[in-house]
Amino acid sequence: MLLGAFVRARREGLRPEEPGRRRRTPGLRREELADRAGISVTWLSWIEQGRTVRASSEALARLAAALRLTRAERLYLFELAGRHDPDNPFAGGGSDAPASIRVLVEALPHPAYGLDPAWNICCWNAAAARLLVGLLDRAEGHRNLLRYVFTDAAARQLLPDWEARASRILAEFRTDYGRNLADPRARAIVTWLTGESEPFRRAWDAQSVAEREGGRRRFDHPEDGRLCFRQHTLLAADRPDFKLVALEPMARQPD
Repeated sequence: MLLGAFVRARREGLRPEEPGRRRRTPGLRREELADRAGISVTWLSWIEQGRTVRASSEALARLAAALRLTRAERLYLFELAGRHDPDNPFAGGGSDAPASIRVLVEALPHPAYGLDPAWNICCWNAAAARLLVGLLDRAEGHRNLLRYVFTDAAARQLLPDWEARASRILAEFRTDYGRNLADPRARAIVTWLTGESEPFRRAWDAQSVAEREGGRRRFDHPEDGRLCFRQHTLLAADRPDFKLVALEPMARQPD
C-alpha cells in the first residue's frame, strides 16, 4: 500500500506536457506515465492499487526516472519495493551474512559485525550499533564501511587517528579487491568514492596493500568518551569472502 500511494502521489504531482489544457485528473494520467517509463498501464495500475507486484530493478529504475524522483525519493521507492537500485553501488544484493558469522556476532557481548565481499556491514550486534555512530541505523545500501569512513563526518569524529586508520582500512580493502576483481559492486564502489572523496582518491592512488590485522583500536565516542579495543578478524570457513570483525574491550592506555 505504501508503494502504491507513493507512486500515485508523485504521478499526480507531475505537470503534463500540454500546459493550458484543462484536465479532470491532476498531474499525469497513468497512460502517460506508463509510456514515459516504458511499462504497461496494467502493471502501473496494480502498483497504485497496492497489489503484490514483483517489479524488476530495471523497471523500477525507469519508473523512478519517469517520475523525476530526487535521490532520496528514489531510495525510498526501491526500499518500499524491496529491490536494490542498479545505480546504487552500495546495494547489498545477495550479501546475506552466512549463519557461521551471524550466530557469533549475535552471541558476542562486545562490538562485532560481519563484512560482505563489498565491505557492506551485513550483520551486527547492539554493541556495534552503539559504537559506530550514525552507520548501522541507516537504510540498506548505506551501511558500507568504506563509504562511512571516507564520506561521513561522524567517522572523522569517532576515529581520533582518522587519516592513518582510513589509509589502513583502504589498504586492507585493496587486498580483497584484488581477489574479487570480477565483483561489479566492488569496482562501482571504488569508482563512486574516487569521484566523491579526495582523501579516498589520494589513498587509492598510493597503491597501498595490507592484510587485515588485529591490534589496538581507539574511538572517541560522543557519549562514552575515549574507548579502546583490540580488534580480531575471522573468515568464515564456508564463505571465506565474508569476515567477522570483533572488538575486545581493553583498558585505556596513555596516548
